[in-house]
Amino acid sequence: MNARTGLKPLPVLIVEDDPALREALEDTLYLAGYSVIQASDGEDALARLEKTPAGIVVTDVQMQPMDGETLLREIKRRYLEIPVLLMTAYGEIDRAVEAMRAGACNYLAKPFEPDELVSEVARWMLPAGHGDEGEVIAEDAATRAVLDLASRVAGTDATVLLTGESGVGKEVFARFIHRHSARGDKPFVAINCAAIPDNLLEATLFGYEKGSFTGAQQSHAGKFEQAEGGTLLLDEVSEMPLSLQAKLLRVLQEREVERVGGKKPIALDVRVLATSNRDLEGEVKAGRFREDLYYRLNVFPLHIPPLRERRADILPIANRLLRKGSEAAQGKAFSLSNAAAAGLTAHTWRGNIRELENVLQRAMILAPGAVIEAEQLCLPKPAADYSGTLGATAEAKAELPTDLKSRERAHILETLAAVNGVRKAAAERLGMSERTLRYKLQQYRMEQKGKTGEAHPDNPEE
Repeated sequence: MNARTGLKPLPVLIVEDDPALREALEDTLYLAGYSVIQASDGEDALARLEKTPAGIVVTDVQMQPMDGETLLREIKRRYLEIPVLLMTAYGEIDRAVEAMRAGACNYLAKPFEPDELVSEVARWMLPAGHGDEGEVIAEDAATRAVLDLASRVAGTDATVLLTGESGVGKEVFARFIHRHSARGDKPFVAINCAAIPDNLLEATLFGYEKGSFTGAQQSHAGKFEQAEGGTLLLDEVSEMPLSLQAKLLRVLQEREVERVGGKKPIALDVRVLATSNRDLEGEVKAGRFREDLYYRLNVFPLHIPPLRERRADILPIANRLLRKGSEAAQGKAFSLSNAAAAGLTAHTWRGNIRELENVLQRAMILAPGAVIEAEQLCLPKPAADYSGTLGATAEAKAELPTDLKSRERAHILETLAAVNGVRKAAAERLGMSERTLRYKLQQYRMEQKGKTGEAHPDNPEE
């Protein structure tokens, strides 16, 4: 416990496939006063991060089946703020340097002294209470009303159906409900029903026994079992095929699950939350969603308003995203100019928080300094219509870039945002060299500054 703040320090997650070395690392950090979580490989590490926030991840590079570089990319995609410290053999330092460009905070060349590990962990560890960043921002009255309902239902075991447009933060509210429930110290397991192929979704949800199908070389607990005692979030449940909806209904009714290929039911103590960006009543009428399952899930409906209907939340959310961007930039503290802040508040966020995050990612790439100006947001003009509809006005459409150069610029910035600003990954997606990409970004910065953009002496041939 931090004596000054009263907050419990976040643990260190060690990812190492050598059990002896993993134990030695844990002992070193334990003696230095840190709590430690262990993972034997990359997939295990991601599963543990779903359940428990970490202050830093210390991972080996050479692992199977998921190596440290792949794990780094996945962590930066899902948990941008968590520092990742690599452990690498002497001959792999070039790979470690490349990984630092992808977002690693630093690397340790094996063999290293225990004091080196403790020093690096102390240097990069997130502060106690950093996990509170996951709390819901509720500056707007509309959000506070929803949060009040979420707080009330959190104290019960009722099934909650969270609805709202894509990108409004339904999972954030689901995690809030879990954290503020009696199950808050138990697992929170989320599964995106739209992201898993239909033929794998049943085995992922319910688990399977060894030999139950080709490739099932060992028994595996499904998401329901993994969430035992805690909360299971069925994200985008409306995307689940009808054939599987009947099996899900039975699990919810009987409070027990039977693995694929299994013969013995397994009793469950799991709270279920579900989300959907569709009109589920309409899906029921259209025959795409079971009516009985809808009523089983819709015990306590919670609708999350779109960002354009809670404008007082826009700047606080933007500032939180900028803080995360500043941490990734290792010391460059980004902020908004008054004009940029006004532009964000006025814009109609058809993509909600996800669109806001992309806009700020682009702006942080373009900004020559730490202050983001309005033009670096690259918002269309006029910014939006304010009628609350999802469609853009004819005037806004007319302002979209039509010339080839502007389209290329927009495509490059969108690609960079999609890969969290990692230039190497963006260059690969764009089919150009990193040098060419650097040159183009420099041109864009010069244009933002109002310069003429004379030819750069290092301009590579396209």
